Amino acid sequence: MNKRIPILMLSVSGLGFITFYLFPFLFSFGFVMMDNPLTKQFVGLQNFVTLFQYPYFVRGLKNTAVFMALAIPLNLILSLGAALAVKGMKRYRNIYSLVFLIPLVIPSATTAFFWENVFSRHGVLNKILWQFGVEGPDWLSDRYAIGTVTVIFLWKNIGYDMALFISGLNNIPTQYYECAAVEGAGRFWQFCKVTMVYLVPTIFLTLIMTIVNSFKVFKEIYAITGQYPPDSLYMLQHYMNNMFLSLQYPKLATAIYILTAVIVLLIACLFGAESKYADKLK
Repeated sequence: MNKRIPILMLSVSGLGFITFYLFPFLFSFGFVMMDNPLTKQFVGLQNFVTLFQYPYFVRGLKNTAVFMALAIPLNLILSLGAALAVKGMKRYRNIYSLVFLIPLVIPSATTAFFWENVFSRHGVLNKILWQFGVEGPDWLSDRYAIGTVTVIFLWKNIGYDMALFISGLNNIPTQYYECAAVEGAGRFWQFCKVTMVYLVPTIFLTLIMTIVNSFKVFKEIYAITGQYPPDSLYMLQHYMNNMFLSLQYPKLATAIYILTAVIVLLIACLFGAESKYADKLK
């Protein structure tokens, strides 16, 4: 009887996935092949061609790529540094870990309200700068917007990735470090030859989770800037949201399929690279 419980639980989860995710995703493919929901004229792959000629989609794609290229590496580096620092602490390790994890439980609306009051034209940051005789800019304008959103993303996600890295660091046997020390390796070479080598599976997992979480920053962006953000903050989610509100279902479905294909291909490449690297370590 106990053996049937996991199968039952997986079956329920799989049924929910098929019903609420897979079936709607496949059903929406019909919109990709038609010009609009009213005439339902078959146009083949024309929607894919015209989508890349649409300036708002190109802008959203570019801004999303720039944000991810900036935020994801920074998040991995800073979270790994935080994990190493916390793991090396002799006292108050749990307290510092808890502090880093607090942003995870704060609702997105509260997060947006807090950071808007920090980075707005008359926000807390500019008031502090004013005390030193410096007139601060509008940190949510086109020039600084990507950097500001990156700070918000790092603040909210470093703790989560730090916890993953700490788990990976704890799985590295201490004997490896002792052997490296006997061979005369210093801290730097121990980090390069032991820590980074055996932390590769955790790095790949953290990278995948960071990519997934990078798309969730749209909630904070939308709460701060609304439906019409600065040009540098116009993301793919803005485009898809606007297409949904304007009932442009063919453009919406086409964008979703392109985004899904890119994410699946990227994650498949990461899993393939991780699998090959893991085989080399055996």
